[in-house]
Amino acid sequence: MKFPLSWLREYVDLPAVTAHEVADRLTAAGLKLESIESVGYEIKNVVVGEVLSVEELTGFKKPIRYCSVEVGEAAPRWVICGASNFAVGDRVPVALPGAVLPGGFEVGSRKTYGHVSDGMICSARELGVGDDHAGIMILPPDTPLGADVVELLGLRDDVIELEITPDRGYALSIRGVARETATAFGVSWRDPADVEPPSSDDESHPAAIEDPTACDRFVLRTVSGLDPAAETPMWMQVRLIRAGMRPVSLAVDVTNYLMIELGQPLHAFDRSRLSGPVVVRRTRPGETLETLDHVTRELHPEDILITDSSGPISMAGTMGGLATEITAASTDLVIEAAHFSASGTARMSRRHNLVSEASRRFERGVDPELPLYASWRAVQMLVAFGGAAAEPGVTHAFADTEPPSITIPADHPDRVAGVSYGRDVVVRRLEQVGCTVVTGERSPGEAAVPADLLEPSGPGRAETLTVTPPSWRPDLTDPNDLAEEVIRLEGYSHLPSVLPKAPAGAGLTAAQRLRRRVGRALAAAGYVETLAYPFMGTRDLDGLQLPADDPRRRASRLANPLSEDEPFMRTTLLPGLLKTLVRNVGRGFPDVALFESGLVYRPEPGAPATAPVLGVDRRPTDEELAGITAALPRQPLRVAGVLAGERERSGWWGAGRPASWADAVEAARTVAREAGVPLTVRADRHEPWHPGRCAALYAGDTLVGHAGELHPRVVEAYGLPPRTAAMELELTALEAVLPGPVEAVPVSGYPVATQDVALVVPADVPVAGVEAALREGAGELLESIRLFDVYTGAQAGEGRKSLAYTLRFRAPDRTLTVEETTAARDAAVAVAGERTGAQLRGA
Repeated sequence: MKFPLSWLREYVDLPAVTAHEVADRLTAAGLKLESIESVGYEIKNVVVGEVLSVEELTGFKKPIRYCSVEVGEAAPRWVICGASNFAVGDRVPVALPGAVLPGGFEVGSRKTYGHVSDGMICSARELGVGDDHAGIMILPPDTPLGADVVELLGLRDDVIELEITPDRGYALSIRGVARETATAFGVSWRDPADVEPPSSDDESHPAAIEDPTACDRFVLRTVSGLDPAAETPMWMQVRLIRAGMRPVSLAVDVTNYLMIELGQPLHAFDRSRLSGPVVVRRTRPGETLETLDHVTRELHPEDILITDSSGPISMAGTMGGLATEITAASTDLVIEAAHFSASGTARMSRRHNLVSEASRRFERGVDPELPLYASWRAVQMLVAFGGAAAEPGVTHAFADTEPPSITIPADHPDRVAGVSYGRDVVVRRLEQVGCTVVTGERSPGEAAVPADLLEPSGPGRAETLTVTPPSWRPDLTDPNDLAEEVIRLEGYSHLPSVLPKAPAGAGLTAAQRLRRRVGRALAAAGYVETLAYPFMGTRDLDGLQLPADDPRRRASRLANPLSEDEPFMRTTLLPGLLKTLVRNVGRGFPDVALFESGLVYRPEPGAPATAPVLGVDRRPTDEELAGITAALPRQPLRVAGVLAGERERSGWWGAGRPASWADAVEAARTVAREAGVPLTVRADRHEPWHPGRCAALYAGDTLVGHAGELHPRVVEAYGLPPRTAAMELELTALEAVLPGPVEAVPVSGYPVATQDVALVVPADVPVAGVEAALREGAGELLESIRLFDVYTGAQAGEGRKSLAYTLRFRAPDRTLTVEETTAARDAAVAVAGERTGAQLRGA
């Protein structure tokens, strides 16, 4: 919401304060400041002049005019100008020599196009009011000659922009901000809606409301004889521009001006283009509408429409139709003001991706009592500025609605804030908001007070207040809303700061410590952590080449997704990581290693699709809680990583090494080491990994994840670099098999004894199986085992491979002899031969 401070001062008796002081008070009251812009302060020496004569200069690539301009001095000035939209007798802004325009542009006398230009005739953009640079700004004929243009047009001002939250729709208007400002400064203010429309029993144009859930107020007024050539007053144009709107024509500008001033969107129809009664209703099958932006829209059954006998003529509260648009020849107008459903307007606006200033206000809640007054003010302005005549009568279709009321204990704001305000302060603040406050019994239809807000009955019971919120505050619906109003107007800065007591012994849980250790370990291994949205779509699952019966295709659907392309909660971390990798590669980073840890959402088979929505007036029953729990998906914590490009960088030292499936497996081992759980690696076939380069990862007998190279079809579907590798582990499953407290192993001070062994095994024997057999056979003296070479060739034999390991032995209490280490090595080889058919190479 942008507005010039001068517009606010028109309705608020502000003291001599700056725009920053006003913004500070509004921010303290809950209206967040976005920006403050001071405009027009640098402009000087620009006056009103009258064009006396125009000489057309020839011989140039563009039209050039040499003009004589009277500016109230003894002699006229001669000025060169390239615009052609003005004529002799027009009054225009003239920057005299020595003038300064926005941006620090200084004007002087200079020779150009063979003549001396003694000043400059200005356009709107050159004066800092809008972007119109097509022609010179033409001032009204009665503008005083020689007057200061800055003072005349009110160009010197401060423009305040506020960020309005969805619950404060009333603040999208000068009227709403003026009320808040007057309260903040403790001064009086004048309501711009305080007008007295003439009463009449006659209709201006027949109208009806077919669906009261779509609209409960609909007002039409008519004017005739509008001068199509009448221009919007310059002061109004300046205010509209300062508020971020472009002046169009008098009729449109009046409706926009009043929308900003009052918060009530208005629309003007060309009465000659209306046929039959105007009806507010929902869409009927097959209806379309060409809107003012020249787009023909297929309408949804839930859309709210304004129609006549020809069909839809406007999308209510969002955008008008082209068929009844005001044109340059329109003289008879029908002014429409209404109160449309906030939720219905919001859904329609988003459904058609059509957000307008009107829809922004309707979806936040517009005062339903405004249409009569706003429409009458529009008629008054069209009569005053456009020479129109107000037609007698007014059409007022409405549906009766009972104003809600709320009963609260008088000390409820005190107990919410922890501050003793007292009854009188509570009543005064609520009345400043616009509420009606009475003491007495609760009336039918008012909101009940939750039991926990009431004091026990008896002599000490607090006084009860019955509060009726004003029509412009639809957000006030329960006692806590009223408490918030009292607290914010009294000042959040006055609330005491009380630190919660930290319970003894609290700290990170084992799961939290594991997650942090895993993140640090992967970062130390060269991976960069990313955070992706926890949403996915069917296209993501298809890209992973998941079979139709894969459990990862069973996903929880969002009731209101941010994007229809991603309507599901993720069941795997890989789609977000893969899309992030593609984005990085596309921006010139080919060597990428990323990881993410987070929850995935895995609905159980047969679980309800949606959870029941419960009220807040009582505690849920055990059965209701069980129903909610049954509908919740299982939410295990996972960690995943992806790699592409070079894992070891190339340089002057030589060629690098590309990332491979082995790096993905090693990343999984890094995670498992932080959990203190040894991983067993087994060959597997599991989408989205390559069937011949996929490892299943086990902690004991529990499957905890997979790692390896992605399938070529997955690489193609996502646009990934060739041979991209990935791993995904379930940390929740790792936590389930975590060992108990680990006892530190004493560090031996005796030397290590190393033995190398090369074993030949069938090519299809897993390396992990050979390593496990060696580890078991070597016994307690084995400190570590490392595979340092894999050989396949003629010396190993056809269908066989050679695995070379380094075995490190150490004893805690002595130096090992050659005989002991050799015996341990031979025992390890024997077990490996028995289990895997391994033979010593060369034996």
